Amino acid sequence: MSNLRYFDAAAVKKPAPSPKAAIYTEFLRTGRINRHQQEWSATEKRYLTHQEVATRTGKKLEAAGTATHERINGFHRSIRFPRLLFHRTLADSPHLGYCHVTAARTKFAKFEDVRWSFYIANFFSDIGDDQHFFEKIKLGYSRMYFAVATEMDAEAGKLTVNRAVHDNGLLFRTRDPKEALKNVLLLGARNEQLRKIIGSL
Repeated sequence: MSNLRYFDAAAVKKPAPSPKAAIYTEFLRTGRINRHQQEWSATEKRYLTHQEVATRTGKKLEAAGTATHERINGFHRSIRFPRLLFHRTLADSPHLGYCHVTAARTKFAKFEDVRWSFYIANFFSDIGDDQHFFEKIKLGYSRMYFAVATEMDAEAGKLTVNRAVHDNGLLFRTRDPKEALKNVLLLGARNEQLRKIIGSL
């Protein structure tokens, strides 16, 4: 996938008809040759670097993450999640990426204290191992919402997926934003009564 090339579709526009002055006429009239005239055609594609594509992707992902976080925290005043936004793009495909939205702790099934993180990705895929976290990427779907259980890896000094919890560490994965909202709210509900209300939605 490293041979992907991206161009700026917004820059490709129909050129406005402009009166062309003949070079020899300008020279006869002014006695100068204008060498600084831009000879760029508006119909030509301007190719973007991978860094430019990654920057644009990151802005879109963080905008989606901000809107999602506001929607989650707007549900009920007793359920509040911290805003922990950051994004990553895939190395060889900078138009693909994911955004971390929030993280919290919860009681989950037989586990008393589970740390978890909630993400949005602009693609759908299977969750693999630590080396290849995203496997079998499907580009036909616009978004994937998922939450994973996490734990602190003391040796590496960073958070990793806690694969002992649930289905290989994956708490939920969906394409549906309403289902994702419901699942995050269920994870954040502090008591059984609130869980029943959210579950009935």
